[in-house]
Amino acid sequence: MMITPQEIQSVKMRFGIIGNSPLLNHAIQVAMQAAPTDMTVLITGESGSGKESFSKIIHSLSLRKHGKFIAINCGAIPEGTIDSELFGHEKGSFTGAHEARKGYFEVTDGGSIFLDEIGEMPLGTQARLLRVLENGEFIKVGSSKVQKTNVRVITATNVNLLKAVEKGKFREDLYYRLNTVPIFVPPLRERGEDVVLLFRKFTSDFSEKYHVRPISLNADAQSLLMRYPFPGNIRQLKNIAEQISLLEENRDVDAQTLSKYLPTDNSRLPVAIGGTKSSGEAMDFSERDLLYKVLFDMKKDMNELKKLVLESYQSGGINQNIIQKHQGLFEDLDNGFTGKEKPETGPSYPVPLVLESQKQSDLDSKDYEEEQIEDIIHEEDDNSLSLEKKEKEMILRALRKHNNKRKYAASDLGISERTLYRKIKQYEIDQ
Repeated sequence: MMITPQEIQSVKMRFGIIGNSPLLNHAIQVAMQAAPTDMTVLITGESGSGKESFSKIIHSLSLRKHGKFIAINCGAIPEGTIDSELFGHEKGSFTGAHEARKGYFEVTDGGSIFLDEIGEMPLGTQARLLRVLENGEFIKVGSSKVQKTNVRVITATNVNLLKAVEKGKFREDLYYRLNTVPIFVPPLRERGEDVVLLFRKFTSDFSEKYHVRPISLNADAQSLLMRYPFPGNIRQLKNIAEQISLLEENRDVDAQTLSKYLPTDNSRLPVAIGGTKSSGEAMDFSERDLLYKVLFDMKKDMNELKKLVLESYQSGGINQNIIQKHQGLFEDLDNGFTGKEKPETGPSYPVPLVLESQKQSDLDSKDYEEEQIEDIIHEEDDNSLSLEKKEKEMILRALRKHNNKRKYAASDLGISERTLYRKIKQYEIDQ
């Protein structure tokens, strides 16, 4: 069936659809072609892109237009009651079922039912839905009687159902049964100048609502609006239009003014650690994984520090040759110390942890100093330490370094203060 541009424009006016992008026109054309049939339709697109409008187009242009039309959000119905909502239940079938109830598939017999967020439907309910699609049959909760229904099913989702099938969260046979006629609703960022047209429509409506002069965008502001990704799509654009219409005193808006109402799109910023999966989803890193990474990164520096302390003890103190030999420990400091010049009033670099604690404790006895060095030598030679022991050791060192201040110790270790507190209790560390 050929659909003319005039017919598409007529449908847009009837259902209040604004825009003229090729992707939008194609989606409307497919909906118009599928409407007269009884084929199952799967509408895909991001949240806020206007998928429900296409379900209304399909029902209104179908032979069932005089029958009932019900839109159901599968993600908003609790898993324990969705079977009852869709297929009904008998009296006494479960706690609280004081009387029999008709489900949506029984109520809309002869009409159309729109199942939004179909990807959120539980697997058990998916099996019931598949039976309706295959045979037009369903059974109420708590009943053994098979009932018939003649319902046109239109579904929509903002998730990738094929990936849900791979993860075992969606039935493969149901997916192919629903995907008889696929319709893709383009996101706002792929609709070009439609963004400006929609913004103009929304600000015009809000000017009437709030009795103010409509907002006008200059060329730079329009260009900025078309470049913005709009993760919330039409819903987000409408909210921004209302904010500007209500709050902005200057009705002639430029790009600088408009940018104040466009929030930073954090969802598209790079992740801090680990990158992303091929699907674009951020990889999950637990705090324990992060702590292990920090520990392994610090292992080399700690070994170098032990050698420095040992050599300084054996030579009777830290001298210029020792510092130059271990420059790797100090090259990332902010004071620019290179080990080539000798400070006049003492070292300008931070004193290593063990030596600093000795100085602050005022314990100058030879026995105490030898005990500390023997501990370091023992730790250097002991390669059988478990990861848990190494973790505990690093926590102790960080706490000593910061005088048992957990906030600074946690920051030094690269973990949260809450995780550090849990580790202290786990390892029974006495502060």
